Amino acid sequence: MLDNVSIYTENLVTGYTVKNGSVSVTDGINASLRAGELTCLLGPNGAGKSTLLKTLSAFIAPLRGSVYVEGRKITDYSSEELAKILGVVLTERVNSDNMTVCELVGLGRSPYTGFWGRLTANDNRIVDEAIALVGIEYLRNRTVGTLSDGERQKAMIAKVLAQETTVVFLDEPTAFLDYPSKVEIMQLLRRLSRIGNKTILMSTHDLELALQIADKVWLIDKAHGVTVGTPEDLAINGMLSLYFERDDVKFDVESGHFRIIGHFDRKIRLVGFAHRDNLVKKALMRCGFEASRDADSELIVEIGEDFYSVNGQKAETIGQLIELVKNQSV
Repeated sequence: MLDNVSIYTENLVTGYTVKNGSVSVTDGINASLRAGELTCLLGPNGAGKSTLLKTLSAFIAPLRGSVYVEGRKITDYSSEELAKILGVVLTERVNSDNMTVCELVGLGRSPYTGFWGRLTANDNRIVDEAIALVGIEYLRNRTVGTLSDGERQKAMIAKVLAQETTVVFLDEPTAFLDYPSKVEIMQLLRRLSRIGNKTILMSTHDLELALQIADKVWLIDKAHGVTVGTPEDLAINGMLSLYFERDDVKFDVESGHFRIIGHFDRKIRLVGFAHRDNLVKKALMRCGFEASRDADSELIVEIGEDFYSVNGQKAETIGQLIELVKNQSV
């Protein structure tokens, strides 16, 4: 096994069984996950992200090929052994609304507590440490049903930390969260991968965030299978464009971001201070105008230090500027 590689696959085919056989979702996956890294699984709806995660977690058997966990085939482990290596947070909500956060996190100790599930002093210490690592001490006595979506996700992450596994899989942990909460959860997961030397794989639709925060990315769709790399390498080699570009969405390699391609009716020439060019261009593009400093146009937008103008008519805000442009372009 390669250094720091905790999970790898060989010619893995994921899918599900039906009455008359099986249906494959993704074929021939050869990929690996490393300890100490946050990896994001990215792909469109229906690409097979959840099926792949469930296969890596041993909830679904591979149709063909193999999954290796710490050098052994996943099928060679008992469920009890896997529970001490793999921690999983799925999108399905557990029925835990009447539990306190502390009780929910305590469920992470179930692989170690035996049939009766009684927590020892050591178990309680581990629960306290998990709660502290996630930063939710102030929530420990709250019932789960009173938590926001972001708070609930943090509690679920604390629960999987209490399980003390070396590998953590999460299916859409940032779904339904506001933008700051998405950033907070992803930065938390990256920090936990570092301080605990954990292997963390999460599926997400938050493409732009993943490209900023993830150490590695697994791109997945039915046409191209799975491609693995750093966000930067996948940008340079064109894989991000291959997987995600559409007629109205293009990947800008220089900025590392996706851009919405507008359909422009007219051009506008920009002059003056350039430090607000991008914001002005964005607003004008939304209204159907292509703005640049070398445009051949009778409409001229000046960007001043504390004002804007259109052919000499001044505006104090970009909103006012847009109205002037619309009026002059009629």
